[in-house]
Amino acid sequence: MALLPRSFQTRLENKLAELNKLRPLPKSAVIKLREKFKIEMTYNSNAIEGNSLTLRETFLVINEGLTIKGKPLKDHLEAKDHHAALQYLYDLVEKGKNHTISERLIRNLHEIIVQETDKDWAGRYRNANVIIGGADHKPPDALVVPKQMSDLIEWLRSERKKRPIVELAALLHHKIVFIHPFFEGNGRTARLLMNVLLMQAGYPLVIVLKNDRRKYYNVLRQADHGKSEALVRFIAQSVERSLNMYLDTLTPVDKKREKFSLLSIVAKETPYSAKYLNLLVRQGKLEAHKEGRVWLTSKEAVVRYLDERKRKRI
Repeated sequence: MALLPRSFQTRLENKLAELNKLRPLPKSAVIKLREKFKIEMTYNSNAIEGNSLTLRETFLVINEGLTIKGKPLKDHLEAKDHHAALQYLYDLVEKGKNHTISERLIRNLHEIIVQETDKDWAGRYRNANVIIGGADHKPPDALVVPKQMSDLIEWLRSERKKRPIVELAALLHHKIVFIHPFFEGNGRTARLLMNVLLMQAGYPLVIVLKNDRRKYYNVLRQADHGKSEALVRFIAQSVERSLNMYLDTLTPVDKKREKFSLLSIVAKETPYSAKYLNLLVRQGKLEAHKEGRVWLTSKEAVVRYLDERKRKRI
């Protein structure tokens, strides 16, 4: 059974096709976008795990080599390590679009992620049991981690051609954090590994926002109990956000895309209230993307939603 509504899956595929039509992409614009995304993902991925650097401070640490007064050394090292892991990720995808995901690759990503903050265990599976603070999930016994990681790779091989890539990436992400194979850096490693699959398929780097941390943990918790639909939809919305940002930047001026606005503004031109539009967005039924803490959509997106509803009734 598909875990993402077909209309949402089609929307993502159409936007990816739209991006592919623009290829070859302008080199200078792509470089700027990549750097923007690398800083943004480094900030958000680390902040989800408790890193105290702001987005601006993350930029200064990575691009200017500055030390931020009053901020822990560990937070600086995490920023540099994550940025290095992203560079490794881009190099990996560029050198081989079909590079096989293996335990060695997972360990390599983890090794880079914690190379300066947990040197003794960088790239090594944990040898003791752990407790995740604030979560009701208890990771499996350390003795079974190697077997479960081996089973994970076999699962990925068998499912790769059976599932849409966004769904597969979301489930792979969950399986990593569920097994929790390392003492530290599991979430960061899982989010990077998810992007290996997505970027191999042509999608831009996908970022889970720190502002969505509570929702992110909630959908992971649901997946722990076998209900993965909300997680897949959450990741799909993150995928769409990245696609929108790339398309908004790279689409030629004479072919500019539809204008997205606050839900409250769009609601004035539609039969729905802003509250109801928000519900449709959270359910993945209405095209939208997030900027900061707010959702943006368009009148055209609402029209497409209405047309889809009419077709289903026929």
